[in-house]
Amino acid sequence: MTATVHDVAILSDFRYPGGTSASIAAEIRAQARAGLTTVLVHVRSPHLKQNRPFHPLLTELIKDGSAYLAAEGEEVTARLLVVRQPRIFTEDLRTVPPIRAGRAVMVLNQAPGDAGDPARYYDFAAVRQRVQGYFGAGIEWAPISPQVRAEVLRADPGATLTGADWHEIIDGSEWWTDRPGPVSAVPVIGRHGRPDPVKWPRTVPELLQAYPDTPGMRVRILGGGELAVEKLGRTPANWEIIEFGTREPAEFLRGIDFFVYFHDPDLIEAFGRTIMEAMAAGVPVVIGEHFRPLFGDAALYTTPEGVVPLVRALYADPGRYRAVALRAREFVEARFGYPSHVARLADRGVRPGAPPPPALAPPPPPPPGAVLLVSDNGVGLGHLSRLMAIGRRLPGDTPVVVATQSHGALVAHQEGFLTEYIPSRSVLGLARSGWAELLRSRLEYLIELHRPAVVAVDSVPHDGIVAAARAHRGITWVWVRRPMWRRDTGAEWIERRDAFDHVLEPGEFAAAADEGPTVEDRAGVRLVGPITYLDPDELAEPEDARQALGIEPGRPAALLQLGAGNINDIASPVARIARHLRDAGFQLVLAESAIATEPMPPVEGAHLVKLYPMSRYLRGFDLVVSASGYNSFHELIAFGIPAVFLPNRETALDDQVSRARFAAAAGAALIIEDPDGPDLDRVLARAVRADVREALSRRCAEVAPLNGAADAAGWLAAFIDRPEDAR
Repeated sequence: MTATVHDVAILSDFRYPGGTSASIAAEIRAQARAGLTTVLVHVRSPHLKQNRPFHPLLTELIKDGSAYLAAEGEEVTARLLVVRQPRIFTEDLRTVPPIRAGRAVMVLNQAPGDAGDPARYYDFAAVRQRVQGYFGAGIEWAPISPQVRAEVLRADPGATLTGADWHEIIDGSEWWTDRPGPVSAVPVIGRHGRPDPVKWPRTVPELLQAYPDTPGMRVRILGGGELAVEKLGRTPANWEIIEFGTREPAEFLRGIDFFVYFHDPDLIEAFGRTIMEAMAAGVPVVIGEHFRPLFGDAALYTTPEGVVPLVRALYADPGRYRAVALRAREFVEARFGYPSHVARLADRGVRPGAPPPPALAPPPPPPPGAVLLVSDNGVGLGHLSRLMAIGRRLPGDTPVVVATQSHGALVAHQEGFLTEYIPSRSVLGLARSGWAELLRSRLEYLIELHRPAVVAVDSVPHDGIVAAARAHRGITWVWVRRPMWRRDTGAEWIERRDAFDHVLEPGEFAAAADEGPTVEDRAGVRLVGPITYLDPDELAEPEDARQALGIEPGRPAALLQLGAGNINDIASPVARIARHLRDAGFQLVLAESAIATEPMPPVEGAHLVKLYPMSRYLRGFDLVVSASGYNSFHELIAFGIPAVFLPNRETALDDQVSRARFAAAAGAALIIEDPDGPDLDRVLARAVRADVREALSRRCAEVAPLNGAADAAGWLAAFIDRPEDAR
């Protein structure tokens, strides 16, 4: 499969609340406007400890298609890699993203330290060593301003830096408001930015000189005002404090007359994006002399003591006020406009493609008749695996597209599917309403792009899915709805069934024990056998499986397969299980999810494997201790593998307990009901006996149902040629 080659890959932590994310957003817009494609590669910064959402500017750009967010572990190919925020590399990355790029730039958008400590924020030499180890010694090191350049050279005089700064950019047309003079009846001084104590003057006298408690003047502060109030011990009567993030900066700037920014003298301000934004908005800027190398004659320079006289003089002279605003606007457009960014990309071989000749016909749209398979994110690969099981059995000439909210997008790609990744709500940190709109818009975009005849959804019907289905009634919409829901859960999802044309329900071995809401909602539902990704004849032979897994011959082997998120919750029982199996002479293999984003806690004596599909190697094991999620449960029963089920009792919908109890009652498996009590030792003492395991395998062979995936695929395929049967 040919890899997509993006023009620019941007690697950063997209949760930064301030200038880093705003800068990335501006570059994405500039690239999109120039016809260049952007892929975002998210890595977590060690100094952002809280669970933050993505910055809303970046979420919006992902939503509207201006940038593509790569799934974790997805191989990315780009002409240029741009890495932002050196503090990400103050510790080793847990996983290095697989990125291939023609050239790479490390943008130094923060100084290593401040006036008091040149390495307060990061050790430049250590960061350089890590970054070059990850992305190659040829990566360029580009400071964003003269201030950062000077601080890097102070930390490492021998550092090799780019000749030109990788300065910030802005689209002035989005910010500019023409004003003949001040907009308020009295001078309004303002500033905006993320809350940070060092972004304020150090002393109270300087703070009140720059932001005066003076009759006949007002002060408006968007972000961080509470820090200034804390320093003063009071809120001046003429101050208005606005919480960070509650108002758009462009809107805020339209309501002030002067942008005044002074900070702690130890702070090395990397660039001053908020200063540039004020200039672009037509607001005269009053700042310290140390910013002159960046902003030249476009700003007004003074000390905190000189703010009030300068503001009063300019306020009283509308002609000069307007001249200052116009001069700043011209400077920003010439120095920091989008064309400057496109030019530096071109210098690195990234140029917009030439437009097609006028006589050249546009490429034909893709042929209709595709099947679009849409999976939920979940915490594992269950939804996605069921859909791929169906997709790989559709007729060979059927275009199949997998769209998933799961990090398993990479798995689907590796299995040969054309794959689209839809970032989940949890990844982006969106509110429910914002997530619904994003999901709807992405589905509608994929429908327009791939022109499917059938959309099959293995997920609960989220608002965005329902909205997309109701807006595209010319397509056959199928809800692939797993049974065995927990009693008294999910009724609100069942009520949304009418958004779909059909419901396809994979079978359930433990159907007789199913007490969930789907049981009473089977009218008109297409039932098939339990769905597994593989058929029995696709499994590796025992010796081949053991060799692939690194299992020694001649000794029994056990697999611990405890489900996404389960092992962290039952660490103590897992240790007991492992000890019991080791004492019985078993080799241990611990299965890690193919999409795990956090390392699993170690289990003493266990060999960790991360393979997909793990079911291909099940015949290499003499015993499996497993959670009883739909997929793993039916694989173990269908393939006759002796199993002990340890149900995950914390799932939202899936009734793993009833499923495991039924298998135990049928004699096809064992169950540990109470992992914290003596039940665990009693069950495992039986499970390690060869005669018990042989009996479990024989019983599975007697009762194992056939794989329903081919039946489901044939039923879906019929709607491609007979769309009139959709309703």
